[in-house]
Amino acid sequence: MIRIARSVATIFLALSLGACGIFGGGDEEKAFGGPLTTSIGVNGYLWSATLDTLSFMPIDNAYPSSAAIITDWFSTDDAPEERVKVAVYFRSETLRSDGIRVNVVRQELREGNWITVPVQAATSLQIEEAILSRARTLRIAAEG
Repeated sequence: MIRIARSVATIFLALSLGACGIFGGGDEEKAFGGPLTTSIGVNGYLWSATLDTLSFMPIDNAYPSSAAIITDWFSTDDAPEERVKVAVYFRSETLRSDGIRVNVVRQELREGNWITVPVQAATSLQIEEAILSRARTLRIAAEG
C-alpha cells in the first residue's frame, strides 16, 4: 500500500513539475505562439501545454485531427507492478477551463495479469489543472 501511494505521489509530482515547464517545452512555445486553432483544429496553448505536462510519459497518439492526446502505459522504477495511462480530450478551440477532459486509467499486475483498479477522483482534476496552468503561462509569454 505504501508503494502504491509513493508511486502515485511520484506521478503527481512529475505532472506538477511538467506544468512548470521543468520537462522542457521551449520548442512548442515557439511553434504555438498564438492559439492556432485554424491550423491544427484545437487550441494551440492547450495542445502544447498537454504535451509539456505529459512529456515524461511515452505518447501513443497525438494527432490534432483526433482532438486527443493519449499516452502509452507508464510505470515508475519504484512500482513496476503498477502503471497508468492518460488520455486528454480537447473539447474547445478556445483556452477555457472546460476546454479539456482528462481520463486516467490505472492498472496493477496481479498474478501475471494487468487488472484495472480505481483511480482517485482528484487525479484527473489535478492533471487538468496542471495543463491549464501551463497553457496560461504559454499564452502570457506569447502576449508578452
